[in-house]
This record gives sequence, C-alpha cells and structure tokens, in this order.
Amino acid sequence: MHDLLKRAALGTALVMFSISPLAVLAQAKAMPPLPVKAAPVTRKTLDVEATAVGTLRADESVMVRPEIAGRVATIHFREGQKVRQGEPLVTLDQEEYQAQLASSAAQLALEESSYRRLQDMDRKNLTSQQNLDEGKAKLDTARAQQELNRVRLNKTVIRAPFDGVIGLRQISPGAYVKPGDDLVAMEGLGAMKLDFRVPETYLARLAVGQRLTARVDAYPEQGFEGVIYAIEPALDEETRTVLLRARLPNPGNKLRPGLFARVSLILERRENALTVPEQAIVPVGQTTFVYRVVNGKAAMTPVKLGLRQPGLVEILQGLDAGDRVVTDGQLKIRDGAAVQVLPPTETQPAPATKG
Repeated sequence: MHDLLKRAALGTALVMFSISPLAVLAQAKAMPPLPVKAAPVTRKTLDVEATAVGTLRADESVMVRPEIAGRVATIHFREGQKVRQGEPLVTLDQEEYQAQLASSAAQLALEESSYRRLQDMDRKNLTSQQNLDEGKAKLDTARAQQELNRVRLNKTVIRAPFDGVIGLRQISPGAYVKPGDDLVAMEGLGAMKLDFRVPETYLARLAVGQRLTARVDAYPEQGFEGVIYAIEPALDEETRTVLLRARLPNPGNKLRPGLFARVSLILERRENALTVPEQAIVPVGQTTFVYRVVNGKAAMTPVKLGLRQPGLVEILQGLDAGDRVVTDGQLKIRDGAAVQVLPPTETQPAPATKG
C-alpha cells in the first residue's frame, strides 16, 4: 500500500512538471500591455546661457560742480526733478563778472582807437613799424581779455549737461562756492549700463552684440533685456574674470543706479535641437537610455545627451524627431515589453460654487 502511494505521488509531480512551462507561457501571452505615459521627440530652439551677477549704473552720471568761484544767487531746480540738457541749474552772483566784462570792453575800445591812430600815422610815415606792431598786440590782448570775461560771466549760469534726474543738492542760496565744490548729483536714467563679470573660460564665446536678460529684486517677476556693447580688453588677474558692459532700456525709469542684478547671458543659440522631457531619461551606470514606443512595445534605446534646461534635455544621438518616448512608468517595463500609451491628462475645470 505504501509503494502504491509513492508511485501515485511521483506520477502527479511528473504531470505538474510537464505542464508548468506551458502554463507560464500561456500566462505571459495573456498579460495585458502595461500602461505608460509618453511624449514625442520635438525640435526646439535652445539657448546656451552663462549666469552672473552685476551692478546697474546710470548711462550718464555726473556731480555738478562750478568752474569759477562765486555766491549762489539762484537755484533753478527741485530735488528729484527731471531736467533737459541746457536748462539752468544754478546761477552764481554775476555783478563782479559783469563789471569785469564792462572794464574789458572799455579797454578794448581804447586799444581800437589807439590802433586806428597808429594806422593813420603809418600811412603818413609818422610812426615806426614797431609801434604799429605793439599797438596791434595790445588790441589783440584787449579782445582776448574781453572774451575771457565773457566766458567767465557765462559760467555763472551752470546748466544741465544732459537729460536726466537731479539728485539731492549740497548747497543753499547764498552759499559761497569755489571751483570744484559739489553742488548736486545728476543721473541720466533713459537707459542703464550693466557691469558684470564672467569666468575666463567663456572668453572665446563672448562678443559685442550678444543679448542678455537681467533681473532685479525690486521687480522679481520682470526681466530686462539688454545687449553687450563693450568688453574690457584685460582680465582681472586676481579673479580671472572678464568685465562686460551692457546697455538696457529703462522704460518708466524703473531701474536705478546701484541695483544688484542677476544676469543670464546667451552665449549660443541652437536651432532645431531635438529635445525630450527630462523624466524620459533612464541612467544605467555610465550610459543613459530612453524607452521608445515602437509598434506597441518598449524599445530600450541608448542616447547621447547635450544641453540641459529646466524640464528638457537635448538629444544629440539616438532619436529622431517624431519618436515617442516613455515619460512615466519606466520602472514597470523592460526592453520589448508590451505597453499601452495613456492619453494625456486634461485639466478639469473647477466646479462652480453656489452663492
């Protein structure tokens, strides 16, 4: 009886062993395709950028100072006022300079009369050539002195050298100022200069005319476009960096000198670059792959990566435009596995609330 039971158990095991592979194969064939999300390989224009920090400067900036000494008679501006080029800012007391001009005019008239008499005498051979030359020299000196006094009188009116905004004044009416004393600062805000530095490794890729975007903390949501117009010829020996200067339009005078700016400089623009979503990349050791969807199956494809940008990766080799790559579900599939691409999720509108 015992032997009969052993033979029956052995026969049952042989039957199970013989049908196991068939059952497994049938079960594998019956497995449904795995659901995944996929996106097409697209062509985009990518910008190779360098980031830096810089400082904004006024397009034109000057400390207004007198060229002559005098007492401040009139201040023509208000602090913070916009002024046009040539408008008077400060007038110094003119009485002394007007008197000097009148004196030189009288001296000039005297020298002109004396020279005319000498000319009359010379025609009659009653004077020497030396006297005539000396009279001409005195006349020229008187004319030069009158012109000098006229220039000094004109300099009693200090005018705006360019269009800009007046700062806070350093003087009051009645103050006595000397040549070179600070009167008021003036800034031209129609455009701004941006100075910033980049590492020497970018030197060969820098050029006048390259575009950039600057952002400042005062307007965090707004980017200000600009263009490089000058590159410092010498590098900084301590930091090994290149100093660049760009010009930014300043509509509404939003930007002000001294602001800290974050700069994105476009070094290169790549047209028609092949790109895939960043989540499609599958790193395996030192190699990167993507899963292409080919005839309903996942094809594990090695790729060579290029430029990376937020959410996007450039593909240099391995894919063509129009290929579809798996972006979600890579962990559930393998090379050759059947897959079903899910339709893109549409954002449903929020239900209206009853008032």
